[in-house]
This record gives sequence, structure tokens and C-alpha cells, in this order.
Amino acid sequence: MNRLVRSSLVLVTALAVAPLGAAGSPAAPAPAEMDRATTAPTLKVRTVARGLQTTWDVQQAPGGRLVVSERDRARISVVRHGKRRTLARLRGLVWVSGETGLMSLAVDAGSRTLWACHGATTGSGHEVRVTRWRVDRKWRRLSHRRTVISGLPSTSGRHGGCRLLLERGSDALLVGTGDAAAGTNPRDLDSLGGKVLRIHRRTGAPMPDNPYADASTARRFVWTYGHRNVQGLAQRADGSLWSVEHGSYRDDEVNLLVRGGDYGWNPVPGYNESVPMTDQSLPGVQQDAKWSSGEPTLATSGASWVHGSQWGSLEGTLAVAALKASRVLFLRFDSSGGLVSVTQPKSLQRYGRLRSITSARNGDLLITTDNGDDRVLRVSPR
Repeated sequence: MNRLVRSSLVLVTALAVAPLGAAGSPAAPAPAEMDRATTAPTLKVRTVARGLQTTWDVQQAPGGRLVVSERDRARISVVRHGKRRTLARLRGLVWVSGETGLMSLAVDAGSRTLWACHGATTGSGHEVRVTRWRVDRKWRRLSHRRTVISGLPSTSGRHGGCRLLLERGSDALLVGTGDAAAGTNPRDLDSLGGKVLRIHRRTGAPMPDNPYADASTARRFVWTYGHRNVQGLAQRADGSLWSVEHGSYRDDEVNLLVRGGDYGWNPVPGYNESVPMTDQSLPGVQQDAKWSSGEPTLATSGASWVHGSQWGSLEGTLAVAALKASRVLFLRFDSSGGLVSVTQPKSLQRYGRLRSITSARNGDLLITTDNGDDRVLRVSPR
């Protein structure tokens, strides 16, 4: 896509998402958004857990249980029938600094397996890694700890990123990573920073159809590269993989992930955040975003595809949480990935910063807040 088309996309998208004005108040929504919002269902929002702190992720487990991570406390909790109990305290395992700590979770309910992405201390400093455990039948204890992949770069803790996704239809675990605020990481194929990685969920081996699977270096794990700080991963019903990425002072992005794709973030020399999020002047082909916030950013974060006919006009949209903008964006894309519309229900604009979104098995959305005194919300159409 040439620069003119990209600029037009950013302009149209920025209008559609009703970006925040200079004073922090929402700008008027575009007419297309207003028309679509009138057909969206009324939403019921319930608080299913309170008293949390810097909640990073929520995943569904068997028996109506929810598994929740808190970044700075490095605590994993199980929530059931409105009651929270601690599954694991991991401060001895997890390095916490800035944006890094205990972050994303993935749950395979059938095998009672839990994965977590977290900061860690090494003999030479710090890193981000993915750890796997088995869970007992009553979801009260973790055991059989194993490091699945390590060596994800970290500096001060900035841009720790790290979102996990179990890919349907394969044994792959996808790991979205941040660039650790180091300018050379995103395009260095042998750095695990600023990437989406694709590994075997049990062994940690590279998936055999990865673009560089036969390499002897770290690039064998890489699925896509050139990312700034991946915050969300989601798999559409058609099997396609999508990411949500924090922009600099502009251009949060939603990307359709293409095997071996370069997403164009190259903030060098040093850490030069004035460069475009997708720099089309770089060698090779760069993949343009399917949605971009323009300026200013909304700090988009976790995402999940909405399923179930009860959602009416929102069925089949990508629900994206926003931290700074304190809302959920429901983005509709056509079958080729073109943006069709954006809906932002007012009922989800009153809970402050929103971090993660997970689709429950019945189609409800599970959302974590990130305000300091935090909660888990359950959202369903009335």
C-alpha cells in the first residue's frame, strides 16, 4: 500500500474512532459510527471480582472459574461465584519493574495447563519469559513448572509487552513481545523483542511452519517482526491471527498477521520515536495496519473477537480495550481485512483504564480494569 492510501486510511480511521481531543474529552463521533451504534445491543456490565491491583489478564477455566493475573503483586487468583482465592504468589519468580511483571495468561482447560508471561531475573540481569504449570483438579495448586521460552529482552521494564494466545487448530502458542525500548530489536530477527513468536505450547520448540524454522538462532521462533509493543492477540473465526500494538505519540495499530511479515517499526538511531509506526521507506515490504488511531493514541490493549448471535450488530467484531481512552472499540473488518466501522458503547466508558478482553465460552466478554483499585467485569447483551 502506498503512502497516500495509508494516509487516507489513518484519516478515515481516526475520525471513525472518535479520538480524544486536546483537553481529553471525546470528539464528536463520525456519522457512520453513530448510525451503527443505534443498532448495537444494550449491554449489561457486572463486576465479578473486586479488590485487585493492576490486573493484566483474565482467562476462563473449568467450572465457571476465572483465572486472573495481577502484574505488580505477581499473584494469580481464581474467581468463582464472586469470591477470589489465591492460586499462586509468584514474587520469588517474577521480576517487577515499570510495565513488566506478571502479565498475560493462557489456559488449556482440557489438560489443566496454565501459561504465564512474566519478567524474570537472570545471572546477568533481567528478561521476560513464558512459564508453564499443571493445575490440580480443584484449581488450588500449581505444579510441574517449566520454562517454555526465555530470553525475551528487557531493560528498565519499559515495553515489556507479552501477550499469549493458544492458536486453534494447532499446538502453537503465540507470544507477542515488546521491543524493550531498544531501537534495534524490532528488525533484528535474532532478537525476540518487538515480535510475534510462534512456539509449540508444550515443548517450546519452534513450530515447523515458522518462516525461519530451520535456523539455528533465535529467529526460528519468529512469526512476524517490526513491532513496537504488542498488547493484544486474537484469532478470528476464519483462523486469521491479529495483533494490537501500542503506538508512540501516534498510531496505535491493529494488524492482520502475515507469516514472516515486517510491520515496519524501526526507531533508530538510538530510540527515535518520531519515526512512523509503519515505515514504508525501509527495505522490503512492510505490512500496513488494518486500523490505526492516528494522533493522539488511545493506548489500545487486549482484544477478542465477539461471537454469538445475541450480540446483534456487534457479532463478528474485534473488541479492543483502551487504557488511556478508557473504552472498548468494536471494530468491524470485512473478509479481506478492510475496516468497515467502529462502535464505542457509552456503557463501557465509565470504568477507567481497560486492559484485557477475553471471550467467555457463552460469548460474554471478560474485561480487566487497570486503575490501581481494580476489578474484573463481565459484559453481555441484554
